Amino acid sequence: MASYAAKQGPKIVSKSSAGGSGPAGVGGGLPAMPIASPLMGKKKKPFLGMPAPLGYVPGLGRGATGFTTRSDIGPARDANDPVDDRHAAPGKRTVGDQMKKNEEDEEDLNDTNYDEFNGYAGSLFSSGPYEKDDEEADAIYAALDKRMDERRKERRELREKEEIEKYRMERPKIQQQFSDLKRKLAEVSEEEWLSIPEVGDARNKRQRNPRHEKLTPVPDSFFSKHLQTGENHTTVDPLQALGGLNTPYPGSMTPGTGELDMRKIGQARNTLMDMRLSQVSDSVSGQTVVDPKGYLTDLNSMIPTHGGDISDIKKARLLLKSVRETNPHHPPAWIASARLEEVTGKLQVARNLIMKGTEMCPKSEDVWLEAARLQPGDTAKAVVAQAVRHLPQSVRIYIRAAELETDMRAKKRVLRKALENVSKSVRLWKTAVELEEPEDARIMLSRAVECCPTSVELWLALARLETYENARRVLNKARENIPTDRHIWITAAKLEEANDNTQMVDKIIDRAITSLRANGVEINREQWIQDAEECDKAGSVATCQAVIRAVIGIGIEEEDRKHTWMEDADSCVSHGALECARAIYAHALQVFPSKKSVWLRAAYFEKNNGTRESLEALLQRAVAHCPKAEVLWLMGAKSKWLAEDVPAARSILALAFQANPNSEEIWLAAVKLESENNEYERARRLLAKARSSAPTARVFMKSVKLEWVLGNIDAAQELCTEALKHYEDFPKLWMMRGQIEEQCENMDKAREAYNQGLKKCPHSGGLWLLLSRLEERVGQLTRARAILEKARLKNPQIPELWLESVRLEFRAGLKNIANTLMAKALQECPNSGILWAEAVFLEARPQRKTKSVDALKKCEHDPHVLLAVAKLFWSERKITKAREWFLRTVKIEPDLGDAWALFYKFELQHGTEQDQQEEVRKRCENAEPRHGELWCAESKHVLNWQKKTGEILAGVASKIKNTF
Repeated sequence: MASYAAKQGPKIVSKSSAGGSGPAGVGGGLPAMPIASPLMGKKKKPFLGMPAPLGYVPGLGRGATGFTTRSDIGPARDANDPVDDRHAAPGKRTVGDQMKKNEEDEEDLNDTNYDEFNGYAGSLFSSGPYEKDDEEADAIYAALDKRMDERRKERRELREKEEIEKYRMERPKIQQQFSDLKRKLAEVSEEEWLSIPEVGDARNKRQRNPRHEKLTPVPDSFFSKHLQTGENHTTVDPLQALGGLNTPYPGSMTPGTGELDMRKIGQARNTLMDMRLSQVSDSVSGQTVVDPKGYLTDLNSMIPTHGGDISDIKKARLLLKSVRETNPHHPPAWIASARLEEVTGKLQVARNLIMKGTEMCPKSEDVWLEAARLQPGDTAKAVVAQAVRHLPQSVRIYIRAAELETDMRAKKRVLRKALENVSKSVRLWKTAVELEEPEDARIMLSRAVECCPTSVELWLALARLETYENARRVLNKARENIPTDRHIWITAAKLEEANDNTQMVDKIIDRAITSLRANGVEINREQWIQDAEECDKAGSVATCQAVIRAVIGIGIEEEDRKHTWMEDADSCVSHGALECARAIYAHALQVFPSKKSVWLRAAYFEKNNGTRESLEALLQRAVAHCPKAEVLWLMGAKSKWLAEDVPAARSILALAFQANPNSEEIWLAAVKLESENNEYERARRLLAKARSSAPTARVFMKSVKLEWVLGNIDAAQELCTEALKHYEDFPKLWMMRGQIEEQCENMDKAREAYNQGLKKCPHSGGLWLLLSRLEERVGQLTRARAILEKARLKNPQIPELWLESVRLEFRAGLKNIANTLMAKALQECPNSGILWAEAVFLEARPQRKTKSVDALKKCEHDPHVLLAVAKLFWSERKITKAREWFLRTVKIEPDLGDAWALFYKFELQHGTEQDQQEEVRKRCENAEPRHGELWCAESKHVLNWQKKTGEILAGVASKIKNTF
């Protein structure tokens, strides 16, 4: 301000002088005369009367800003107060009305609300209706804005990246400033390092070396010396006594109120030790009389095992005492009181209470059993004997008495005595029989079934111990006594089957159903099927099948039979009852002999769980009933071929031709059979016949493939040209044509073939991929990128195209562009497993786990994501977890060859040859996978066309490198 005033000073003076009156002021020849005034003595401030400079805030220099007084904003007015204008129009007569009007009329003219294109952010037609054409126009403008933004995005991101790098160069972090010094630390020798002085301690001497108060305990000799002198110094200072000696021994006064006599303390200690020693020593021989077990029991009883408060225990004790006194003949009160004392560690009190309870409630079984539990061995036997006198019919007391006996003979004696008094107890008979030898048990059981004729378990136990003829008699008697139990009938059927009398099994089960219905028993289908599964597991196959046949159709509507039976068969397979499932399929095939789906389910069951002979027998019956089912013929032929019985396979396919004369599948199966067995001429003739009689695109494709793999390139090209005349919209033919040209190094012709194919099949992802890889192979990276971009525009939902684009940039070393493309790909195809799997390994190692969690949230059951997680665990050397995720992957998708190859590679590195590796190989051969990027590249290679699944698995695994 001062400088400002200084600059303005001369101007002000000149103005004042110019503003004088008279001709002298105009002419400027004479100096202006000063006018006499009382203010002449004071010096006038030069800046007075001048306008304030730009940005000047009054009071800012002395801190008098940031507050507003009432004089600035006027008096407080309520919204309902009338305005000053008494003749205002309606709607403007109160302060609130005028405020609303001002808010509506006022337009926000702030600079931040101004746009060069749109002006201020107010819409001229905001009050008008928003119609469908407005919405369409907005959508078009939004799409244009988005497109323009995408065009500028790369330049904008590049510019931002350059600015950030420039900023980092100008203002590096402290860590980067010292990076060169850190590198020089590697050159520091050990002597130089050790010669670096330690950082000094800035604290003062008193803080560095605090003096601890030294306390020296007084020895016993000090006290004894002063006691012998007879001086009256046998007391401890009360202030000293407060230091930890609050209660020296029971019954003494709290220190601080009087003096402690050290002599009396010593005498009390000696007396206490004498008492302890006298308790544990024998007065005659001096040997110890401590019982180790009892001593440990006492220690356990001293430890309170309850978790409650002492006051709660006192309340419970008082409450139970009140219950006992109010109703002394209530057994639960005595039992609860005894258990409370037991829990609190007062075992003897608990015993006394429960014994008093037995006196008050002599007819209560529970009280006697609790007393026997609480008492030690011999006393418990006496308690049980007393209980038997009061309750001679109690089975539980007899069982407890037998448990207390340690000698087997004594146990048997107790149980036999019990059976004399309680001969109708099944539990006593079972317990007694379990202790006997088989011959004695049979005699006892024959008596037991007389005493308890309604016990199924006793009858069945007796039948098991008897001979065949006697067992039949026993079971007949059992049926007479218990006509409503199904287990006796099932046991009879198992007995007949065990003695090779299988023709009786079905009769017995049928009689069982009839007899049980006659006696009013409801036939529960689920229970009978469970019994059949138990028979299956016990090895009684005929009984199991007879039960299934008898009950499988009970309680099912006619239209639900097929569905229900298939579910029952699956349930039996999951429970391991294969014979039950086989019986269900056999019955279903009898009822539905022309159902192709039932035959297929049965065939797959035999393939997975049966033998080759059983499968072939089933398939022979199947094709007899369903001759038009091509898959059944093919399964039969394949079974024969795998058994290396080629003539039989040919004969099956010949019969299939007769039943299905123009079937493409059977033609191709016959061609495959001949080509696999090196009968190439036969295969050619078959394909020629197929092209003439059943021409399809697949037949032509197989014809081209056969000539190609046999090295007849010219014949393959001719066939391909002929095929494309008929099937120009079949993309695989164009792919094969281009690949054949690539193999012959005719890149221009290959490019032309792919381009022609894309004109006919623009939605074929494989053709786009082959064309882009061709351009990349010849070094045309930009053209390959353009092809993939064009492919994505035409097919935005094909994840393979996005994946190839990401990999193309990654192979070119442009990792940032690859990451950007991956983000776009995941927006277009958010549920694509292959994209998420690739995204996991595009991240740096610390972020991979987080990315894998996101992938699992989006694609929980996708095999590619599960495989990526397994590879992630493998890379972290978490072998067990990796194996679990590999198993999960091949279980969810057994057709994914890449998963099997990676799993096999994993087991080659971390498994044993006999166990894990062999198991993976066998499971892969059974699954016969046909898909997967790595798998198809190996299996569809021209040189590998005759390789088996196991050889392809080993080939793919050998090419996998642990680069992840």
